[in-house]
Amino acid sequence: MTSLAQQGILLPQESVLEVGKLRQDLFIGIPKEISFQEKRIPLVPEAVAVLVNQGHRILIETGAGTSANFTDSDYSEAGAQIAYSPEDVYKADIILKVAPPSLKELEYFKDKQFLMSILQIGMQQEGYVQRLSSKKVTALAYEYLKDETSVYPVIQAMSEIVGGAAILIASELLSNTTGGKGELLGGVPGIPPTEVVIIGAGTVSEYAARAAMGLGANVRIFDTSVYKLRRIQRNLGSRVYTSTINPTVLLKALKTCDVAIGAILSKEGRSPVIVTEEMVSEMSFGSVIIDVSIDQGGCFETSEVTNHSEPTFKKYGVTHYCVPNIASRVSRTASYALSNIFTPILINMGEEGGMDALLWKDAHVRSAAYLYRGTVTNRFVADYCKLPFRDLNLLMAARI
Repeated sequence: MTSLAQQGILLPQESVLEVGKLRQDLFIGIPKEISFQEKRIPLVPEAVAVLVNQGHRILIETGAGTSANFTDSDYSEAGAQIAYSPEDVYKADIILKVAPPSLKELEYFKDKQFLMSILQIGMQQEGYVQRLSSKKVTALAYEYLKDETSVYPVIQAMSEIVGGAAILIASELLSNTTGGKGELLGGVPGIPPTEVVIIGAGTVSEYAARAAMGLGANVRIFDTSVYKLRRIQRNLGSRVYTSTINPTVLLKALKTCDVAIGAILSKEGRSPVIVTEEMVSEMSFGSVIIDVSIDQGGCFETSEVTNHSEPTFKKYGVTHYCVPNIASRVSRTASYALSNIFTPILINMGEEGGMDALLWKDAHVRSAAYLYRGTVTNRFVADYCKLPFRDLNLLMAARI
C-alpha cells in the first residue's frame, strides 16, 4: 500500500485554473454637441488617457471639447483619434454624448449600436424613440442611471453644481453691474443679511443653501415633504428655517426676500406651479428669481424660458433668471463631474466583455436602459410614446 501511495503522489495531478473574463476592447465615439448652448463633454482628456491605456479606442470629433476649454491637442495627446466629420464618429460601436441626438444625428446611426446620453423624453418630438428603435439601438439615459446606493449619480452631480451656481448667479444679478439694486449677497457687520427663499428641499436646494449660508445670508426652505425638510436640516448641520408649503406663509417670506430660488422637480411631467403671478407682483422691487425648475416648465407662474445669451427679463420689477441647463454655464466643472461617473462604467464594460455583458451583471446600469436592441424597456418611456413595453430583466434572462 505504501508503494502504491508513493506512485500516486508521483502521478500528474489536476490543477484548477482561473477562468479568464471575456474582456473586450471598446470603440467609443464622442461627437461634437450641436444642441443649443450645450457646452459639456462626457469625457475629459485625463479620462480618455485612462481608457486608451487599457486598450480602448476613442474617436472624438474635432472641436468637441472647445466649449469646455479642452483642445483637440489635449485629446490627441491623451491617445484619442480626432475625426473631422460626424459621420466618422458615428461609425463607433458606442456613442457617448451629453445632449440627446438630434433628428439629423439619428440618421448617422447604424444597426445595433449603443448610445449613452441624456434622453429628456418630455422635450422630444413625436416619433423620436420609434426612430431610434428602428435602428435596433441599445440606449441608456443618464437621468435613469442609478449607483450602488440607488442614487441617481448624474442628476445628483448636476444638482450639486446647479445649486452652488444659482447663488453665484443671484449675487451677480443683485449687483449694479447687471442692473440690480446694488446689494451684496450675504451679510456684513451692522447691515441686515440678505434674505433667500428656496422652494424645494432636494440636492439643488441643499447646495444653494450651503452657498448662501456660507456668504452670511438668512435662508428659508419650503417643501411639501416634512421628511425632506428634516433631511436637509440634518445635512446642513445647523438650524435653518424650514416650512411646509403654505401659501400664506410662503407669500410672507417672498414679500421680504431678496432672492427666491425655485427647485421643485417632478419625477414625471411638468413641475408644479408653486408661486402665482399675484405672489410675484407682491415681491420687493429689484429682487431676483432663479427658476431652476424651468427645465420642467418652472414653478413660478411668471417664468419664461431664457438662454445663456439673454438670461434675464423683468416682470413686476423682479428680475427673472430662467435658463435651462445651468450646468453648461460652468461646463468644465460639469464635464469633470460627468467624466468621473462614466469612466468607471466604461472600464467595467470593457472588463465584463461589452455592453450586453455589463447589462447582464450590473442591475444599476441596467436601470438606465430605455431601449434594448430596439425594444422599449422603460415603462414610463413606453407609456409616454405609446409603444409596447418589455421587461429588460426578462429579455436579459432569455439572452435574446
